[in-house]
Amino acid sequence: MSFLWASIVGSILLTVVLNVGPRLFPGAAQKAEQKLHDYLVDAADARSPDTPPRKVQVFFPWKGMLIASVVLTVLVNVAGLFVR
Repeated sequence: MSFLWASIVGSILLTVVLNVGPRLFPGAAQKAEQKLHDYLVDAADARSPDTPPRKVQVFFPWKGMLIASVVLTVLVNVAGLFVR
């Protein structure tokens, strides 16, 4: 029950901070946006036009996740039968 109260209080505090924060620092969003824009422009200018874009290889173990899901589902159901 204490987790529920901590979550509610944390949610209220986070909402207040996110709503009051921009009013306390009104120019912060524009400054951050400008810095990000400058950084991205510098990074784009620094890259050579002869350099091909890097390919990113992503490993997603969908077969292993599917097998683990089925095995865990069976284990939870078997455990549920023994608990009853």
